[in-house]
Amino acid sequence: MARVLVVGSGGREHALAWALARSPHVDEIVCAPGNPGMAGLGECRPVAAADPAAVADLADHVGADLVVVGPEDPLVAGVADALRARGRLAFGPDAAAARLEGSKAFMKDVLVAAGVPTARHRTFRAGQEAEALAFLDTLPGPYVVKTDGLAAGKGVAVTGSIDEARAVVRSYLAGEAFGEAGRTCVVEEGLTGPEVSLFVLCDGTDAVPLAVAQDHKRAFDGDRGPNTGGMGAYTPVPFLPDGFVDEMLHAVIRPTLAELRRRDAQYRGVLFCGLMCTPDGPKVLEYNVRFGDPECQVIVPLLASDLFVHCREAAAGHIETPVVMRAEACVGIALAAQGYPPSPTRRGDVIEGLDAAAAVPGALVFHAGTRRDGDALVTDGGRVLTVVATGEGIRAARDRAYEAAGRISWPGLHYRRDIAAQALT
Repeated sequence: MARVLVVGSGGREHALAWALARSPHVDEIVCAPGNPGMAGLGECRPVAAADPAAVADLADHVGADLVVVGPEDPLVAGVADALRARGRLAFGPDAAAARLEGSKAFMKDVLVAAGVPTARHRTFRAGQEAEALAFLDTLPGPYVVKTDGLAAGKGVAVTGSIDEARAVVRSYLAGEAFGEAGRTCVVEEGLTGPEVSLFVLCDGTDAVPLAVAQDHKRAFDGDRGPNTGGMGAYTPVPFLPDGFVDEMLHAVIRPTLAELRRRDAQYRGVLFCGLMCTPDGPKVLEYNVRFGDPECQVIVPLLASDLFVHCREAAAGHIETPVVMRAEACVGIALAAQGYPPSPTRRGDVIEGLDAAAAVPGALVFHAGTRRDGDALVTDGGRVLTVVATGEGIRAARDRAYEAAGRISWPGLHYRRDIAAQALT
């Protein structure tokens, strides 16, 4: 029997801990730092997730047989490196490979070197404002401006206005919007078409597909409002053609892994490939070096095979066990606090209705921005909960998810009402 350490504190990590706890091979879950929902699955330790030495010390202290790193910040900081240096199995890429998400300029360089299709782009640094604005003028619009560094899922501006794009470039390069993370930025052409997220498990040499999901980044119905970390997701994605995943493995994933190996960066963990299905074929928008949030919350409830086994094999460098997904659908809805985005204007509101939501058939509630205040569970973040539900198809799963979400309340609660609606048309 195994002891598993789950690093992180969001809805993604709650979902991972939930799935890992269901494995017959796992007898103990430890969370660092965890959240109130994860506390129901195992002990929570107040350790800074992005502190490599602290996480490695905790793994040694608890005797972790496997460490699953949830968020991107610890991976970019080198938590997986520190764990492997101690002889621990770590599910997550080393810092060298985590640059795929830690630096968008590096990611684009890898794509070009690997011959992977992506948007026309250029990278600019502080002091190159004139060059960046001149490149913007060569693009037809819409325009995309991305921070090079991590920005908690908010460092991407997409606009059809050249004036707004210019203002964003100036703000990023001056360090006004995201500090040092934005003082290098990538400017690229805006692509059109549906966006999907492909998740694969990697063992350093090859990859096996896990699932394709579609998330909803904009804050409000109809894809309006600012970008967020994700307001909901669903899987499977019904409009993709037969053979899509195999094609992406051949044309995108394997060339990327080969290029990383050429750079002495072996990738062991889950790789999240954001793809735009353009009229000219799929093109890579971004790579993330971890499960998506909220995509993870809709993928793991459909996993019929053992997540612990998959993570252990990937971490050890030899994936052998086939991934098996249930032939159902799952829809997830992010429940957000008042003022999100960009940040909540209220915290500490009592959350009611969790038991009633969980009573809906097929429904699960994953915690993200919550904390305990005495005996009460209260809000403590922007995206507070992710409510998910499974069903025989998208419509059934969606109906259940919205029924469950409607049973939860706190002052200022808001969520999108059109998650997965496009999948029904």
